Amino acid sequence: MACALCRRPIGLQVEWHHRVPKSEGGRETVPVHPICHRTIHASATNAELAGPLADLDTLREVPAVAKFVKWVADKPADFRVPVRRGR
Repeated sequence: MACALCRRPIGLQVEWHHRVPKSEGGRETVPVHPICHRTIHASATNAELAGPLADLDTLREVPAVAKFVKWVADKPADFRVPVRRGR
């Protein structure tokens, strides 16, 4: 199984991200690393995630997310560090 955001293999820990937040009526979930999940929510509001950023390709184009995906690409599957809020 691969992470829906960074596309690296999922390790021992997996979280399920609602592409459209539950608070906005979303039901579909995708597997993500915990660090990737934190990055998604640190980079976009629920309203943004319910709109154009529900598309993962569009989300990966957000500058902070693109920078993160490039940085995390060579990290092990269970790599963890604190994620700063960047909205």
